Amino acid sequence: PDTGKILAMVSLPGFDPNTISQDWDYLVSSENSPLLNRAAQGLYPPGSTFKILTTLAYIRENPDTYQNFSFDCQGVVTIGDVSITCYGGQMHGQETLEEAFMRSCNGAFATIGTELKYSPYKEICQDFFFNDSIDFAMDTAKSSFALQENSSVGDQMTTAIGQGDTLATPLQMALIASAVANGGTIMKPYYLDHISTYDGDLVKQYKSSAYRTVMSSDEAAVLAQFMTRTGVEGTAAALSGNGYTVAGKTGSAEYDLDDSGDSLGTHSWFVGYSNVEDPDIAVAVIVENGGSGSSTAVPLAKTVFDAYYYGY
Repeated sequence: PDTGKILAMVSLPGFDPNTISQDWDYLVSSENSPLLNRAAQGLYPPGSTFKILTTLAYIRENPDTYQNFSFDCQGVVTIGDVSITCYGGQMHGQETLEEAFMRSCNGAFATIGTELKYSPYKEICQDFFFNDSIDFAMDTAKSSFALQENSSVGDQMTTAIGQGDTLATPLQMALIASAVANGGTIMKPYYLDHISTYDGDLVKQYKSSAYRTVMSSDEAAVLAQFMTRTGVEGTAAALSGNGYTVAGKTGSAEYDLDDSGDSLGTHSWFVGYSNVEDPDIAVAVIVENGGSGSSTAVPLAKTVFDAYYYGY
């Protein structure tokens, strides 16, 4: 988070670069699109990981009163003719903003979405690369924040929980986690440390550089607190007690399996970082149609953190 170095980038299914010519017909015709770098070019609804930005928008609008936020979750919230349910129909009861965040309460955040001022909310999302390109040496897809000034209440509710027409790349979500870890500043991502000749002479050394400051250190500290609690007793609690600390946010993002709109799948998300007092690495994991973030993405994030700290 404090350098922007890309230590690992994985896209599955993959392919063998040594046999591209032999495998070409399969590679270009496969519906699994193995040539697509999903990490930087895959566009997915971010689901509840987007609540990081909705939370930032709320505390920025209510810097003196956000701690007084209170919501009574009954498992579903209905505003007008639109109903939003919490994942699995869970009833969270009375909760603060921090508790709504760590439990990933859709009802609380859908309600917040109807109260946020449009322009500041949009500007925050654009600062975090929504509707904007990321300056990166690999091709990246442009994400989508589609909410408009005159959007319906339903669109406001679904946008606030990372659904609707909201789309993001895993790289972008890793940068959002990095911004929290790095006190509000995103470092420019890069994946080459240096270039040298075959006998070791240095040709070029790449260096870290600040990319964007997207929030104040105080705002980042609040989000870090919420994400840390999520990694201890919230939806990412499986990452606690492993010899390192983790701050994060899970997501379970619904999407249409076909054109009917009736058949839904769920992408499994986790974004976060480790060693919360002095962050080491930021991670974004998405498993296509993997179910809930807690059940699938969190265990995979654990394998990444374990590999970094323990070599397995």
